[in-house]
Amino acid sequence: MPPTGQNGKQRLPSHIFDLPVQEIRRGYRSDIYFWREKRALEEHGMHPEVTLQVFQKKDAILCGIDEAIAVLKLGSGTYRDFDQACKLFDRYLELKHEARKHFLTDREKYMATVREKTEISARLDDLWTPHYEDLVLEALHDGDRIAPWETVMHITGDASLFAHLETVYLGVLARRTRIATNVRRTVDAAGDKVVLFFPARFDHWAVQGGDGYAAHIGGAGGVSTDAQGEWWGESAKGTVPHALIAAVGGDTVQAVKLFDDSFPDVNLVALVDFDNDCVGTSLQCCEALGDRLWGVRLDTAGTMVDRSMIPRMGEEPPTGVTPQLVESTRRELDRHGYEHVRIIVSGGFHPDRIRMFEDMAVPVDAYGVGSSLMRGHWDFTADVVLREGEPCAKQGRTYHPNARMERVM
Repeated sequence: MPPTGQNGKQRLPSHIFDLPVQEIRRGYRSDIYFWREKRALEEHGMHPEVTLQVFQKKDAILCGIDEAIAVLKLGSGTYRDFDQACKLFDRYLELKHEARKHFLTDREKYMATVREKTEISARLDDLWTPHYEDLVLEALHDGDRIAPWETVMHITGDASLFAHLETVYLGVLARRTRIATNVRRTVDAAGDKVVLFFPARFDHWAVQGGDGYAAHIGGAGGVSTDAQGEWWGESAKGTVPHALIAAVGGDTVQAVKLFDDSFPDVNLVALVDFDNDCVGTSLQCCEALGDRLWGVRLDTAGTMVDRSMIPRMGEEPPTGVTPQLVESTRRELDRHGYEHVRIIVSGGFHPDRIRMFEDMAVPVDAYGVGSSLMRGHWDFTADVVLREGEPCAKQGRTYHPNARMERVM
């Protein structure tokens, strides 16, 4: 079971996170000045006890705390033989690059490189003395609503043990909080409707695990890649893509049937805007699939006017997925006896647009949201505010305890 704090909230265990431990310990992923701070303190035998205070400046949904704790847990400490560790780490990086080079060209060399890299990693582990147990951490929890300038974490201990980690855990907090906050704002706008997290294609593949977890913390009802659901045990959800429809010659019904034959155990959702006729294509899919069809997804581009909207041009903005297009689709589905078929909308949705749809009582069952969930920034800062228990901070920063934080055990 994950560790549980005093308030009963569980934290994710450190093994959940795919952290490059050797690189974090060596400062390879850190701003160089933090690594040099650590080395300067170590070389001069200085071990001041400091309290580092972490905060940001907006209303937000906090996320990334458990991952930041994992960074501190796995990365706090020192090398017993620094020079030897540096030589080994340099070799470790060489092997990492060699393995990538040999993966497709020489299987034997690849396997030999991976074995040596694993051996080097073990030797680096032997040279590392962990000191996480010597730190005192107090922190809020993932999912907590936080106010501007509110302290989210205090780290107290020998500065030389964890100075090099600041870049890594602040970056984790910034990204995870951005995603969680954007998702929560979108979920709040949607009321009781499901929000599906669909921005994987708008960012680097490597961020999917943490982004999906942050979306879960924010309240998303589903993710589009299995990697996004890994940390919290969820599988991906998705519809028939435009590419499959094109691959079978532009026949949406054929693509949906093909999809259904291959994946009979998933909720079948037809993407119905390929021919720019959402109402007509929805009815064709309903007639072909009957009760098997779970829903239809309207994804008309913002530069297009669906055929059913052409007679109404001049009355309201006609492009994209409009309230009127959704209402027409719902009305025709119901009129033909397909009340069970749900309507999902996607394409350019964000909190303000969703709120408009909800205020108008547009009959949407779920919102697929993409790039808007990646926008904005929530920058975290860490400052030393106490040294040996006494105030010691740059001008403009002071120690701010937070009764909502709890000791990390």
